[in-house]
Amino acid sequence: MNDRKFSLSWDGKKHKKTPHVTINIEGVKHPFVLRNNSSDVPTFKQVFIEKDYDFNVTKPPKVLIDAGANIGLASIYFSNKYPNVKIIAIEPEQSNFQLLQENTEKYNNIIPVQAALWNKNGKINLVDPGLGHWGFMTDEKNSEENSFGTQCHEVISITVDKIMNDYELDKIDILKIDIEGAEKEVFSDSSAWILKTNSLIVELHECMKDGCNRSFYNGSNGFDSEWQHGENIFLSREGYLTKLSN
Repeated sequence: MNDRKFSLSWDGKKHKKTPHVTINIEGVKHPFVLRNNSSDVPTFKQVFIEKDYDFNVTKPPKVLIDAGANIGLASIYFSNKYPNVKIIAIEPEQSNFQLLQENTEKYNNIIPVQAALWNKNGKINLVDPGLGHWGFMTDEKNSEENSFGTQCHEVISITVDKIMNDYELDKIDILKIDIEGAEKEVFSDSSAWILKTNSLIVELHECMKDGCNRSFYNGSNGFDSEWQHGENIFLSREGYLTKLSN
């Protein structure tokens, strides 16, 4: 996945309201779409240029959960790097999810799920704090205006253990979480699934929600290695993931 060449093509006719650009990358099976002048562009940079998810594994993963999948860029990256992995790509926000579906429809090993990772199964409010397409938050408060921003729409909330039950997963090799502060709730009680998870890749959002860091570290005991790359913290059991040497 190193030193890839990529090309761009504009698709303004298809998407009149927001110009989209189609990305073709050498070594990536299928082209995908970004919204121009949006947070999709720095997300693309993080995933494919800065390679935030580049690491070594002792063996290729069989199961990967991409929570906070956005428009599917990390899922696409992982699918091309590990073609035999089963990826559950979870994204709550409607416009992001539509692009996630479009971008991953040719990948048989990526399963898009419109839901928000949480500590309870049910329904929850999606909130826009005004940070762009990558900054939507979830909140249990039932008000149009709350402490995080403006309510957008209701979405299904789902726990890690329910995902495992629904998709008959015994283990999770890689659990990637970038959920804009909801990691506080997700790790508040991780007992049902944490011992079944070989590695975590988590972006913490203490600046958006107080208590995220403490909840994460309290709920992720038992991993024997940790490092940080970009905005992500990596935790691994028995050396399953290792940092690339510089």
